Parts: sequence; C-alpha cells; structure tokens
Amino acid sequence: MTAQESGTTAGTETLRERLLASLVTARDRTTLLTSCVEDPDLTAQHSPLMSPLVWDLAHIGNQEELWLLRNVGGREAMRPDIDVLYDAFEHPRSERPSLPLLPPEEARKYAAEVRGRALDLLEGADFEGGSRLTEAGFAFGMIAQHEQQHDETMLITHQLRTGPAALTAPAHEPVPPCTGPAEVLVPGGPFTMGTSTEPWALDNERPAHVREVAPFWIDTVPVTNAAYQAFIADGGYDTERWWTPEGWAHVRRNSLKAPLYWRREGSQWLRRRFGVTEVVPPEEPVLHVCWYEADAYARWAGRRLPTEAEWEKAARHDPVTGRSTRYPWGDADPGPEHANLGQRHLSPAPAGSYPAGQSPLGVRQLIGDVWEWTSSDLEPYPGFAAFPYREYSEVFFGPEYKVMRGGSFAVDAVACRGTFRNWDYPIRRQIFAGFRTARSESA
Repeated sequence: MTAQESGTTAGTETLRERLLASLVTARDRTTLLTSCVEDPDLTAQHSPLMSPLVWDLAHIGNQEELWLLRNVGGREAMRPDIDVLYDAFEHPRSERPSLPLLPPEEARKYAAEVRGRALDLLEGADFEGGSRLTEAGFAFGMIAQHEQQHDETMLITHQLRTGPAALTAPAHEPVPPCTGPAEVLVPGGPFTMGTSTEPWALDNERPAHVREVAPFWIDTVPVTNAAYQAFIADGGYDTERWWTPEGWAHVRRNSLKAPLYWRREGSQWLRRRFGVTEVVPPEEPVLHVCWYEADAYARWAGRRLPTEAEWEKAARHDPVTGRSTRYPWGDADPGPEHANLGQRHLSPAPAGSYPAGQSPLGVRQLIGDVWEWTSSDLEPYPGFAAFPYREYSEVFFGPEYKVMRGGSFAVDAVACRGTFRNWDYPIRRQIFAGFRTARSESA
C-alpha cells in the first residue's frame, strides 16, 4: 500500500467513525425523548401544531430506510405500506393522530431494525467515486441531521405537553456578567456567504457566493428577558406604532401580552419550562417570541432585526484575514466551551456566556442558545440547485417564511453551523427562538 493509499484509507475510516458517532448520538437522544414518558403521551397530540411523538419516531426510521437502505443501498422496501403515513407533505400535523400509525412498540422495533441495517451499510460504504449521495458520506450526514432536527421538534412537543416534568438536565454554571460593549460595528464590504465546501451542508446553504454588506452595528449578545420585560412594561403590546400591520392584527386577534409560557403573578413574571414553573430569569436570552414580537421590540428600541446576510457576516467574517470561517470562533467543530448545543441544558445560557465561542469582533452566542430571527424572507442563493429532493427547501422559498439563524440549546452540532438556515412562519412561538438587534452605521 502506498502512502497516498494509506492516507486515503485513514481518512475514510475517520469519516466512517464520525458518521457512526453522529448517528449513534442522534439515536440516543431520540430514545431519551421517547422513553421518558408512557405510551399514552407518545400517541397523544399535545398541540395541533405538533405531531404525536410516536409519529416522529417512525418517520425518523422511514426516512432513514428511504435514503440509506433504498437509495444508497439499493435494498427492497421494508414497509412500503407505511410510506404515505410518514410523508410529511402528505398529511399536515393536525391530521396525523387520526392516521393508522404504528403503535409505540412497533415503531421502536421498526426504527431499530432500519438502524441495524443502516449501520451494516455504513460499515462497507464507499465515499469516493460514487453518487452525490455517497460522496463524503452526505446521505448518512443528512440522516443524522434529519433525526436531530426531529429530536428538536420532539423537545418542542415536550415543552408543549402538560403534566409533571419528564426531562432533566444540569443547570448552567454561573458566569460573570459580560462587561464588554453592548454592540459592535461590523465593517462594510464584501464577504463570502454560504458554502460550496461543507460536506454535509444542505441545499439551501449552497453555493458560496459574494455578498456586499454595508457597515452596521449588531448586539454583542441576544436580547434578554430583562430587556424584553422593559418593552412589556412600556406598553409594547398595546402600542400599535411598534408593530407591522400584520403583527398588530396578530397581537389583537390572539390577545398576546408576553412571550409564550409566561404569566404574571403579582410583581413577578413566571414561566413554565418542561413541566416546571419558575421565575423568568432576567439574564437569559428571551425565548418563545414570534417574528412579529422580535420586530416590534427592535422598533421600540430604535433598532431593527439584522438581515440574514448581516447575521452571517457577523458570525463568519474575519476582518483581519477576510475569510469566512465555519463558525464564529474559527473552523473547529463546536465543543462544550464554544456553545450551548445538543440539549446538554434545557434552557439558554445567560447572555454573555461562552466567551470562547465569540466572533473576532466580540459577538457572543451566535451559535446555540436561541434561534435568532432575522428580517429576511427565505430565498434561494444565486445558483441554487435542489438536492436531493425539492421538498427540503425549494417549496418553502418566498415571503411566507422568515429566516432564523444560529441554532438553539435544542440543536445538535451536526445540524448547526455558520451557514445553516432555519425558517418558519412569522407567527410561530413554540419554537426555541429569540433574537438580537442591529442598526445601520448611520442610524
């Protein structure tokens, strides 16, 4: 064996180990989320906004079978009769409880059997010279990301369910107050947005392209609960001028007065968090606000939400080298010192945490803690090409959806990077979303 062949073999085995670790981590989390409650909680629909947990479990297995066993491995379908039941575009979430879904034990066995066969396939997979699905292990990475995305969805369902707490996680370590500036200036000029080299990046992150961004100021930390309480106390929800017409109509129609899960008791704001009622922590980033609320707060504060391009430039652009890095701290994969990811905790960390994860300009918590609403609609990048299926991104492009960036405490590192794009309707509040604000240099 030549040195080059040896290096290739070593690289292939390293990739295989990384893929295996990503799949195992995702399945361990899925197991936790579906084993911490009894079967009636798995089959119940805790909100019409969400699927029953048991639907997510079997859907995870069905997608893994479809893309790994059938498309990559060329295997015969194990359960073609259930494909339509677990097609996310065939049945809206509100209808799913009425479908003849696999019961919990059968769903577990199906997902486990698919996983066993997928790991056998991974063991002998060739990541070079094959199809785009197998190049650099893309399909396996896509499935790991897909499962982690549904794990986040299931965690949202756990937050929506009523009853005693079913999940636990350690509290955040105390952190010293962040004493740096409240905002920093991001210099104007071009930067590289998106990626053409990240091997497991999804189609909407591609291709890399140059964007010109005017200089702007951006908050060094996300907006906190204390800051948002000041907006409430100043009549933010009762003052029409802070809201877009659509946002004001939404507030009036739904009698919104505070973030989701908050309630006033005497002089205190309380919140319900995964079955526990507690005082709203003033130092945490605000959570469970919709785009309209984020936009209204920014207007009240004399600021605005950053555009998606501004957010990515603040997160990835190194003004010294001119490079766009994978993450705010550089190109290294996220570690526990960089960001609050992977459900290690069940809440955002206090604003100003994770100094090791800050950007070159000193912007903190751009990755993890809370998804951050931007002002941008979800649109394709120049040169976009759908892959491997239109329904992942293309069908969502347009003004109906607003882009979120950065990930939350509920996101795993495999499904979170400086180029990763998330989106939802501007009315959504059950998601783990907050925001930070920006202003133009001249504002």
